[in-house]
Amino acid sequence: MFPLRLLFIASLLLLFSSGVSAQQTATGAPLPEEPSSAVSASSSSPGAAAPAAGFFSRLGEAYRSDWNPAPDAGPAPARRGYDAPLDSIPFPSPDYSVGGTPIIGAPDTQTYPLMQAINENRTRTKIYGWFNGGFNVSTSNKGDGANSPAAYYYNPNRITPDQEVLYIERLPNTVQTDHVDYGFRFAQLWGQDYRYTTSKGIFSQQLLAENHEYGYDPVMLYFDIYFPHVAQGINIRIGRYISLPDIEAQLAPNNYTYSHSLLYTIDPYTQTGIVASVKLSSHWLVQGGLSAGNDVAPWTKDAKPTGTACADYTWRKGGDALYTCANSVNNGKYAYNNVQSYYETWYHKINAKWHTDTETWYMYERQVPNIAGNVANPITPETGANGAFCSAGQRTCFAPEVAVVNYLEHEFDTHHYLSIRNEFVNDIKGQRTGHVTKYSEHLVSYGYWIGSTILFRPELRLEHSYDLPAYDNGTKYTQFIVAGDLTYHF
Repeated sequence: MFPLRLLFIASLLLLFSSGVSAQQTATGAPLPEEPSSAVSASSSSPGAAAPAAGFFSRLGEAYRSDWNPAPDAGPAPARRGYDAPLDSIPFPSPDYSVGGTPIIGAPDTQTYPLMQAINENRTRTKIYGWFNGGFNVSTSNKGDGANSPAAYYYNPNRITPDQEVLYIERLPNTVQTDHVDYGFRFAQLWGQDYRYTTSKGIFSQQLLAENHEYGYDPVMLYFDIYFPHVAQGINIRIGRYISLPDIEAQLAPNNYTYSHSLLYTIDPYTQTGIVASVKLSSHWLVQGGLSAGNDVAPWTKDAKPTGTACADYTWRKGGDALYTCANSVNNGKYAYNNVQSYYETWYHKINAKWHTDTETWYMYERQVPNIAGNVANPITPETGANGAFCSAGQRTCFAPEVAVVNYLEHEFDTHHYLSIRNEFVNDIKGQRTGHVTKYSEHLVSYGYWIGSTILFRPELRLEHSYDLPAYDNGTKYTQFIVAGDLTYHF
């Protein structure tokens, strides 16, 4: 099984890391598109009492301290700019999501049980991850894929190893302003969720040629370099990274809920290229990038130069943020996931216990092959890239989609929270979901933390397709799911 391979790789890295000389704990920032959950056992802090001898004894002590923490002591670490608007935990990140960069000016306060067992969390390079699995009970029951387009629980009525993940990373120190710093991340994923993160040309035969239920994906592999003397700091990221916009993210701990919105399921996931993020002031961050396109490796025939441009405006002392992105811009001609996508995301803190996040987007592709069966000599779509239901006689057509999603979040305390999600999607030519229809989706979820290392998220989800049956392999208009997942951090 692939998780054993991940653990083998981790064990080799443990030996390497154990030989690294102790350093001051890192100051950088959790990456917002994959913000690390606040895994922070009290015994993990530098200066705490020496842990018990032996690797596994130290690991066990890290978990015991996390589940029975001592009172928090001392002021919060210094940061440049506004205070973080949220609590993490219970939420995935203390900052609103901005992709492609660490939060410039925010410190890295993360510690991990595995690193506590290795070297008391003293090094800038960190190895950590999680095991994540879930279940779903669905009104759909007609075989594999019957829950689609719901995600991530693609198959109905299953217990699923969703994602087993190993990170190796170093975060750049973006609080300091006196020297250039660097970071990197290598994130590996095994499980059912690989079918969403797969990029064509990167182990993609598992999905596109063989349709394995479970697979492996090196979902992130990039290098960061931070220059403090350009405006208030610039971070340049090179490699394979998460597509910049979206409230949601690919990795389990970085979402409010177990399942994903329809909107998120059908938009781009990763890009391979370069993106620069410049902090102009406490209010403004601007970003520009160039990649090979959405979910394609630069060496594939589908790759084409694709631009990205985003701007984030924050106001009300960090309580509100508006994130505007032209995420993927080129000629828009049909190719593997070559959607042209434009996003607007508004984050709003209502008060100390409530906040809301709203996202809307417009996407399209040009010259998409007609699969409606109403044209002579139709063009065969590319494997893994849907065609569209065009008007009679058209071999290709313009295929747009529009969507909006809202999250309403309530924090009961630092270990319990409520999520309410509502959304609307219009797949105008059926190119994203395989069905020409409008959708609505409604979800209620509860998040419960044990310490900062175990998260359980049960949920109720109701969705409906309005113009034709899209669920249960195209036989039902409405789908209801009871589901939940468990994430165990190490």
